[in-house]
Amino acid sequence: MNKFLSLEGVAKVFALGGGKEYVAVQNIDLQIRENEIVSIIGHSGCGKSTLLNMIAGLDAHTSGGIYLTNKEIDGPGPERAVVFQNHSLLPWLTVYQNIEIAVKKVMGELSKEELKERVMKFVQMVNLDHAKDKYPGEISGGMKQRVGIARALSIKPKVLLMDEPFGALDSLTRANLQEHLMRIQQNVKNTVIIITHDIDEAVLLSDRVVMMTNGPAATIGEILEVKLERPRDRVALQSDPEYIRCREAILDFLYKKFAKEDE
Repeated sequence: MNKFLSLEGVAKVFALGGGKEYVAVQNIDLQIRENEIVSIIGHSGCGKSTLLNMIAGLDAHTSGGIYLTNKEIDGPGPERAVVFQNHSLLPWLTVYQNIEIAVKKVMGELSKEELKERVMKFVQMVNLDHAKDKYPGEISGGMKQRVGIARALSIKPKVLLMDEPFGALDSLTRANLQEHLMRIQQNVKNTVIIITHDIDEAVLLSDRVVMMTNGPAATIGEILEVKLERPRDRVALQSDPEYIRCREAILDFLYKKFAKEDE
């Protein structure tokens, strides 16, 4: 397997009062390939977001190593972009300006025309030409998330990290954004890691699904290969034997092997 993004013996331990410790995750060994979409799924408290934050460099791992193209991750960097459940747009900037500010920060060498061309490329990629001069308070939640995705991708990251990016949206908007994400990933060809609670979302979007055991001291329980051709049609997949197999495998893991009574 191509060692693009490598997690080797990763653990995260949080210090508690009175000399006690909380082991969030341990013994994480995972190889993520270039240009693949990986979902991480598991019950609350299984360390999904902790894992994503360590890959992003927002939180330091306690032991082990995380490597991107053979370089150890020791902090945030433009080669890893994050999209959170909260869109985190600057309310005083327009859609265009929210994307522009990120490109300016990372690609300061661009001329005025090159900057405009790059920003508009990603505005158009998420179909927001008509809203480019609107402020976040003037657009819907789904549109805000599309701006967040466009802003993250505009800096040309090798890895796009998404922490339940569609979790706060209604089902129709969520479905629409899932379609956008699949189309965009096929266009830009970067690696995407998605934290999700949604089994159907994990199967629809992913090349592999990483299933976490329950916390504390959570680890990877199973990794499921999703052998579905792209592009994917959510309606056609409902009766696809491979889709059904993957869905049942995740259900079996989450609600038989690692059922959690409080969820």
